[in-house]
Formats: sequence, structure tokens, C-alpha cells
Amino acid sequence: MSLEESINNDIKAAMLAKEKRRLEALRAVKAAILLAKTEKGGKPDMGHEAEIKILQKLVKQRKESADIYRSQGRNDLEEEETFQASVIMQYLPEQMDESELRGIIGQIIATTGASGIKDMGKVMGLAAAKLAGKAENKTIAALVKQLLSEG
Repeated sequence: MSLEESINNDIKAAMLAKEKRRLEALRAVKAAILLAKTEKGGKPDMGHEAEIKILQKLVKQRKESADIYRSQGRNDLEEEETFQASVIMQYLPEQMDESELRGIIGQIIATTGASGIKDMGKVMGLAAAKLAGKAENKTIAALVKQLLSEG
């Protein structure tokens, strides 16, 4: 079952269960996927990786919005954005923990022969491709920078 089919089934279930908040989050995901498929240059048969990237973008947007609302003291809106992010995250692959990331990034650094911060771009390109969907790029970049500065 594709991600889109899974989301459609979950939308139906949320409608039947009258889960308004969950339904809203799921409809936002469906809309984003449909938009990506129908925009200029989009493909009707979008691959799984492209769908994952869309979900990651939606989660990132929700988290950033929640941070803004928190800084403005709008806890009601912050809570809604956090809830929607948690619903969307259920469709993403499980995120790797820091120790696993360190090991993989360490291997990439050894393979590329990177020796300092000047090689960060080379390492980031490979790390971002290998860890796509398994960790946030912000986390990957921080670990790459830390490991390169230590080495």
C-alpha cells in the first residue's frame, strides 16, 4: 500500500471516528501530495522518497510554526501545530538516534578522507543522501561539523 493510499484510508477512519484534529492534519498531507503531483514538472506516480520529503517538509513547517507561537505566548496555536506534526511523523520512517548517526557520519568522513571543516560540503552531500528520511538535515549538519572539528 502506498503512502497516499494509507493516508486516504486514515482520512476515512478519522471521519468515521469524528477525530476533527487528526482529520485536519491528514487532509493537509493529502493536499501537499496532490499539489506536488499536479504542479508543473510533477509526476503523477510520485516515488516513496519524494513523498517522504514532502512529509519532512510539512513536519519542519509545523515545528517552526510551533516555535514562533511559543515565543509569542500563543500556547493554543503551538499545541495545535505540535499535534499536527506528531500525526504527520507517524508516516515517516523512524528517526535514527545520535549514536547511530555518529557511526555512519564517521564512516563517511573516513571514506571521503575529509580532514577539516573545509570538507564539510563533501561530507554533507553524501550524509544527506544516505540518511535522507532517517534524520533531520539540521542534526546531520551539527554532527558533521562537530566530528570534522574534532578530527
